[in-house]
Amino acid sequence: MKYLLFFVLSMAASLVQAAELPAPQGDVILTVSGKITHTNGNGVARFDRAMLQDLQQGSITTATPWFEGAHDFSGPLGAALLDAVGAQGATFRVVALNDYAATVPASDLRDLNVVLATHLDGQVMSVRDKGPLFLIYPFDDNPDLFDEVYFGRSVWQIAQIDVGD
Repeated sequence: MKYLLFFVLSMAASLVQAAELPAPQGDVILTVSGKITHTNGNGVARFDRAMLQDLQQGSITTATPWFEGAHDFSGPLGAALLDAVGAQGATFRVVALNDYAATVPASDLRDLNVVLATHLDGQVMSVRDKGPLFLIYPFDDNPDLFDEVYFGRSVWQIAQIDVGD
């Protein structure tokens, strides 16, 4: 009887943990999979724009190789997204709408205040303007980041993130 009770409580705890993330009400613009503990689908966490706006937000004003001059990029902090999905991996694979992909260390999101930009200069980023999500590093705050390694990790038109080892 004691083992049955333990089994039932364990199953209930896993269901509660998996149900912590609400279901998207609008169009899904980001799907996170892999080593995550908080889901709202079959092993995935799907986010609409409102859900992303509910995460802790950040803003980076920086010059990039893709736009002329410095611009303000704002959106959810990368670390907030990792926390929201209960990410367990040390790396993740960021995949764009056109299937371009880059492997990014989770430490970049946690230690460098990376933003998953949804807005450029206060305006919602469209697919035409590298949206709906653009992984932005604080290049101006840390000149060591202004290099090909981080440029390659700065995926735009992000549609999926797969949390790996």
